[in-house]
Amino acid sequence: MTTRRKFLTSGVMAAGASTLAAPALAQAPIKWRLQTYAGAALGAEVIKPAIDQFNAIAEGQMEIELYYADQLVPTSELFQAMQRGTIDAVQSDDDSMASPTDVTVFGGYFPFASRYSLDVPVLFNQYGLNEIWDEEYAKVGVKHISAGAWDPCHFATKDPINSLEDLKGKRIFTFPTAGRFLSQFGVVPVTLPWEDIEVAVQPESWTALHGPASPRSIPWAGPM
Repeated sequence: MTTRRKFLTSGVMAAGASTLAAPALAQAPIKWRLQTYAGAALGAEVIKPAIDQFNAIAEGQMEIELYYADQLVPTSELFQAMQRGTIDAVQSDDDSMASPTDVTVFGGYFPFASRYSLDVPVLFNQYGLNEIWDEEYAKVGVKHISAGAWDPCHFATKDPINSLEDLKGKRIFTFPTAGRFLSQFGVVPVTLPWEDIEVAVQPESWTALHGPASPRSIPWAGPM
């Protein structure tokens, strides 16, 4: 027989102290496999510094293994691979990774964040886009973590663009989904070979819009 006090001090509390002294987290670090839409050259600028910094801060308790475009799965299958658990996280725009959500209409190039890259975090954090993306991703079992911008914007036109009305009739070369989105405001999307864009825009008869601030997503298929 033993007293309640003796049982607590020699049994439960000892086990608790042992567990706290050597937590499972320290024995088995968390590892994520993250694949980006970017190739190695671009990825070295837009994702690797952040991953390196995260891993350093985690001090071995967690590690994110970075993979570049198509290294594990084709870019167009990134979202499905994340849903299946083949990979743990993705850095990509919605269109490139074939996101099965309504927000994919915005593509990788956000049409109303075309002046400053800081437009994107402001739209997401101050104007409610975070909540919209989070809700849409939750419907398909994926957690949306954040959005960022790093692509340059090249907007060339002979007429100033001060309102949506000024977009009417403008011929614009842009990301396909951005073109479809902008067409509701009277924009005429134009498809040309990339190498011909610089020459084609010189007469200023049409507008070239490529690479405005991009809501690249970093979702993961973890708990909601």
